[in-house]
This record gives sequence, C-alpha cells and structure tokens, in this order.
Amino acid sequence: MSFELLGKKVGMTQIYDEDSNVVVVTVVEVGPCPVVQVKTQDTDGYNAVQIGHGEQKEHRVPKPVMGHLKKAGVGPVARLQEFRTDSPDQYEVGQSLTVDSFEGIEKVDVIGTVKGRGFQGVVKRHGYAGGPASHGSMFHRRGGSYGMCQWPGRVIKNTKMPGHMGDKRRTAQSLRVVRIDKDRNLLLVEGSFPGPKGGIVTVRPAIKTRK
Repeated sequence: MSFELLGKKVGMTQIYDEDSNVVVVTVVEVGPCPVVQVKTQDTDGYNAVQIGHGEQKEHRVPKPVMGHLKKAGVGPVARLQEFRTDSPDQYEVGQSLTVDSFEGIEKVDVIGTVKGRGFQGVVKRHGYAGGPASHGSMFHRRGGSYGMCQWPGRVIKNTKMPGHMGDKRRTAQSLRVVRIDKDRNLLLVEGSFPGPKGGIVTVRPAIKTRK
C-alpha cells in the first residue's frame, strides 16, 4: 500500500543501535495527519487521499478551505496535500494517520525543500576554483569565458553560471528506519535529507531499494 505522511524535521542526533554502534539519525515528527478527502475514479477521475498537517488559527485559513475542512469534521490545519493510491477504500474521512503507519517498513523516502541560498556566484554554486588570489590579477571568483567570439555567437545551453541557488524540491531515497517513537510521533531515519530544522517534509515508503 502506497501512502505519504507530512512531518516536521526536528534535527539530527546520534543514537546507539542493538550492537552498540553509533548511528547518525535525523528525527522527524510525523503527523498526525487527518484525512480530509478521499477521491475516487468515479467521483474525481483518479484515486487519491487528501491529508492535512499542522495546527493553524481559524482566521488564517481561507473561508472556502475552512468550509472544506468543516465538512470533513477536521479543524483548521496549516497545510493540505494529497497522494495517489490504488486502494482509496482503505481510508475514511476524519481518520488520523500517525507514525504507526510505518510499522514494519524498513526504508523510506523523504522529500524536502533545499535551503534557499539566494543569488550566488560560480564558486559557491558550482564549486569553481576561481583565479589567482594575488593582487592585480583581476580574476578572483569569476566564471571565465562563457561564449565564443563569432560562431555560434551565443552562450551554450546549460553553461554553469551565477544564479539562484537552493530552494528546490529534492528527494532522499531509501533511508533506513532506525527507530519509531509512537508516544511522541517521532521517526528516526539514518543519515540526512534536505531541508532546514522545522521544515515540512513528506515521508513515504521507499519506492526504490538499495542493495
């Protein structure tokens, strides 16, 4: 069964496993995510489940969205998101999805947004070495020649240049589930994944598995 849950990245730490080995983990506070709507092929043209996450003040939620939530018997949430599923019959409106859903799952994918770095040059953005640091070189952190003189007379596509860095959606695949804390809705996964502390991430069972 494929599903997705929303969570908040708490931070990184290290714990000991059963063999007394130190394991670096990232802690995610997963859910609880109430089911707001169940979409089916007959009613919406595709099968999907819409879930909510986070607490929000009612006056900060748009009235049409608030009416949609009240119809499902769900309070104001900070975020709505849906995921495709082949078995929408297994979900009910008002049902709460928690970290218990990952019981027995060994690996997960975590989807987050990379920290935004603003407009950066080629040294920070692409790892260019730059030019001589001595006085008078006039070539320190520049990118060098970007194009040709006469033919074809333009900059080639995909040339590495200065520009906006970060703030992109990225997926960390096949992260091992080290521990599940049901009492505090915490999921501990091995390694790291994109996103700042407090950032909202999507957690799902791993689609690909590493050998």
